[in-house]
Amino acid sequence: MVNNSRRIYSLKQLLAVAGHGNFAVGAFSPRYTLLIRAILMAAEASHSPVIVQVAQIELKWYQLTVEEFARQFWLQFEELQPTIPVGLHLDHTSDFSLIQAAVANGFTSVMVDASALPLEKNIAKTRRVVEFAHARGVSVEAELGRIGSADLIETETDEELFTDPREAAYFVGQTGIDALAVSVGTAHGVYRVRQPRIDLERLKAIRALTPVPLVLHGGSGTPFEMIRNAIHLPDGGVSKVNIATDLELALLEELDLKERTTDAGLKAFPLEALERGVQAVRQVVEDKISHFLGSRDHASDYLKG
Repeated sequence: MVNNSRRIYSLKQLLAVAGHGNFAVGAFSPRYTLLIRAILMAAEASHSPVIVQVAQIELKWYQLTVEEFARQFWLQFEELQPTIPVGLHLDHTSDFSLIQAAVANGFTSVMVDASALPLEKNIAKTRRVVEFAHARGVSVEAELGRIGSADLIETETDEELFTDPREAAYFVGQTGIDALAVSVGTAHGVYRVRQPRIDLERLKAIRALTPVPLVLHGGSGTPFEMIRNAIHLPDGGVSKVNIATDLELALLEELDLKERTTDAGLKAFPLEALERGVQAVRQVVEDKISHFLGSRDHASDYLKG
């Protein structure tokens, strides 16, 4: 789905251009709806494509519904009128009814996460989502292997299982997904004990056998050299990088908060404090776009051809 007058793109369209342009699109999770504008402003200022996303468990933690998140996205989108390519993505979700609700509310892509299931059950559940979403012009991301978590905010387990390249090829062929999230060493959340790493050889092997764009979750806290190496593999690397925790940490530091709050709790802060928080998050997003993703000034790539 693409509407050139409104700059809304599907995940498939966003990542196809990124793959050819040797950059990655940042999928930023604001967690709090007030921060959606920070992401859109940063991308506009950087002339970069961008994805705004929220995960099923984030909706629970921050006491939001998918309908309210979508409503706030569209309100801020209309207010800011960004000219850069934008996608709206539902991240890590196992609930089919939530996926249906997201599609009904204008999400341009969804991620079905059935990675905790045995391979064939993962395939069956993923295929059902693909059939539903594709019929409505919506792209689908899925996960094979399991990406660990340090804070259990985006996923409900800290278990990790690296993606097998041959299984990845089979999985993509059987499901028809548009993008594959791979487990190659990064984790969701804050790295406190373990150190971030990316198994580039595994990533190369997956890329060699898999035709769809690859997604790297757990971009927060990962050194920029690792991210850039994962993007700039000789035969193509990852085309989408998920970033959430670094945004929230910037907000909490600016507001001198020791722990996260809810979406409603954040709105109770004074307006001038909230504006400082928005600007702090905007700076982080701009930095990621320029120094991690390499997507700065690539918005015009989507107008070519």
